[in-house]
Amino acid sequence: MAKYMSYNYSQEVLIPISLEEQLMSGTLEFAIHILVEARMDISIFDERYSNDETGRWAYDPKILLKVILFAYSRGLISSRKIERACRENVTFMALSCGQYPDHSTIAAFVSSMKDEILPLFRDVLLVCEEETLLGGTFFALDGCKLPSNASKQCSGTISDLRRKKEKIENKVAHLLEEQVEADKADEGSGEKEAFPEKSHREKKIEKLHKKAARIEKWLQENTPKIGKQGKEIKSNITDNESATMVSSHGTIQGYNGQALVDSKKQIIVHAEAFGSAEDSYLIPPMLDGARENIQAIGQSKDYFSGKTFTADSGYHSPTNLKKCDEEKLDAYIPDKRFRNRDPRFADERRHGPRKADRFTLADFHHNEQTDEYLCPNGKLLRLKVKKAVMDGVIYRRYVANRNDCKGCELKVKCIRRKNAKRRHLNIPVGSVPGNLSKAMAAKIDTEKGRKIYPQRLAIVEPAFANIRYIKQLDRFTLRGKIKVNIQWLMYCMVHNIGKIMAYGFT
Repeated sequence: MAKYMSYNYSQEVLIPISLEEQLMSGTLEFAIHILVEARMDISIFDERYSNDETGRWAYDPKILLKVILFAYSRGLISSRKIERACRENVTFMALSCGQYPDHSTIAAFVSSMKDEILPLFRDVLLVCEEETLLGGTFFALDGCKLPSNASKQCSGTISDLRRKKEKIENKVAHLLEEQVEADKADEGSGEKEAFPEKSHREKKIEKLHKKAARIEKWLQENTPKIGKQGKEIKSNITDNESATMVSSHGTIQGYNGQALVDSKKQIIVHAEAFGSAEDSYLIPPMLDGARENIQAIGQSKDYFSGKTFTADSGYHSPTNLKKCDEEKLDAYIPDKRFRNRDPRFADERRHGPRKADRFTLADFHHNEQTDEYLCPNGKLLRLKVKKAVMDGVIYRRYVANRNDCKGCELKVKCIRRKNAKRRHLNIPVGSVPGNLSKAMAAKIDTEKGRKIYPQRLAIVEPAFANIRYIKQLDRFTLRGKIKVNIQWLMYCMVHNIGKIMAYGFT
């Protein structure tokens, strides 16, 4: 008969553990421990406490900061999971020195770091500079769109939300009518409706009432949300500072996390979360924030002058290009048509799906006397806008009659946009003096430009890959730009600390 070693789960075992020995040199937890203890100014938290004479002893901010940074490095963003890790995981126990901060303490600490997060980020950046991890010659900017703690089902313009409220109220009225009919049927039969069904209907009506009241309260307290173009954009009842945006994972309700990355070791020199999907206005605040960070670690205010800077075509706008020109950056930001001009992508276009031959400007006849254009089907396009400016180029815009285009048999060869109702003809007549967009397009088309711009991928994308897939940040758990920005900066801090651990001190 086989013999097995006996075991008894009720026995008590004393396991001696040295907390300090769990933080081994060369690990991320050791780097976090050393940086928080010796290189980060935690005294900035002292002003928020007033328990020097009376009151309960507070958890040391060093303990909380270590635990949270390490949790983020392990993909733990939930405060409840972090609390559990402090009780079950020996590395967390070592960092917390055997203390067990509860989830509400952890969540409150993260949410309240509005004034402290940027100084802490700069402390880590200073260590990166001292460890010669910053090259200071080549920078790349990009964004990462992530969902937030808000539902896109609660989004819409003011009129959309009013219609949503009316729809809910109509549904409540319909359910109440069903309730009355059911009660009448019960009285006629002498039997009462089954309690579970009635309870379910009443709960549903109550839930819808609360939802409608919530929308009504929000509508009374808020005004339409206006975008950069001066037009109303979608608001959100749960988190009105977030935005509906299209990402690689579909349409989300969230924030656009931006990061400016140094090329040498992919150190993030500045990061900020924005409640806007558009990148065309974000270079000014990102460069200003990066300059303040660089000055805080002892560099001059003209640190970026003459440095190479790249960003993708989403950042190509007059506002962004003007900022790069003011900062005297050697910028490479292509327009959206740069691949059409690049001979290296000629084969890609040739092997793509074949499209019907499109009409060009040469197919439209211009009548100089009436200043009108005649389309290939003999219909007129009349002048609508004498001076339209797009990307620094001045156009005269001619528009066809909607009814003429509606049933036109040549429509498929004429109208490019899928949902367009009629043909627009933009005729270039000049350019704005000092056209930065045109100059940038010419710069990208040079051999040097085509060599420098692709390097952007090797600089900024590894940082996002580390944050999103290694550190597992797949969504923000807080609401409001200030709190979301704290989370984003902390993840970027963890990324930089990882670089210090890999290339700096051990």
